[in-house]
Amino acid sequence: MFTGIIEEIGVIRSIRMGAHSAVITIQADKVMEDIHVGDSIAANGVCLTVTSFDRNSYDVDVMHETLRRTSLGKMKSGSRVNLERAMAADGRFGGHMVAGHVDAPGTIASMEKDDNAIWITVRTPPDILKYIVEKGSIAIDGISLTVARVDDKSFAVSVIPHTGASTTLLEKKPGDMVNLETDMIGKYVEKLLGLNREEEKPQSGITEEFLRNHGF
Repeated sequence: MFTGIIEEIGVIRSIRMGAHSAVITIQADKVMEDIHVGDSIAANGVCLTVTSFDRNSYDVDVMHETLRRTSLGKMKSGSRVNLERAMAADGRFGGHMVAGHVDAPGTIASMEKDDNAIWITVRTPPDILKYIVEKGSIAIDGISLTVARVDDKSFAVSVIPHTGASTTLLEKKPGDMVNLETDMIGKYVEKLLGLNREEEKPQSGITEEFLRNHGF
């Protein structure tokens, strides 16, 4: 579990591609403190497991599904990535619940300055937008952000100077891909209520008619 509060920006030192997978070496500083094989560290919002490490870098295995679904497949040596270690049990919950499981990529549509902030509009498919609500939370490249507005084709966030300076988000430009993870609570609610399948009906016997007949 992560919170979307980026700890530092790391640099991809090398990418060793297999047939449909990769081993990525990431150079870092802060996340190397007390690192162990098996630790979870999110890179641009993707939860990855440390497989080996030295004094200032660590290796992760990236499987085919991850390369296909995220922007990691487009990274190269020298690319900068947002890093966050898994949340400590006694840590502060500064952002929101982030699993490190990217739902889909989005595409930056525009970036507009607004005094000290930057408005970033991101396009993404309708099946992702349905989980995005105004004033709700969204993780973009692992960064916990508040949705400022949303329509049927895109959503927008406003990035303050601290977030811009502490992450790679403002290094992006229109047309660039970003990793998106929507708020997991909405997906669990949809699953439990069967709202995503027309053929499924709620199993509860409590219906609108039942409530009306009993005085509600």
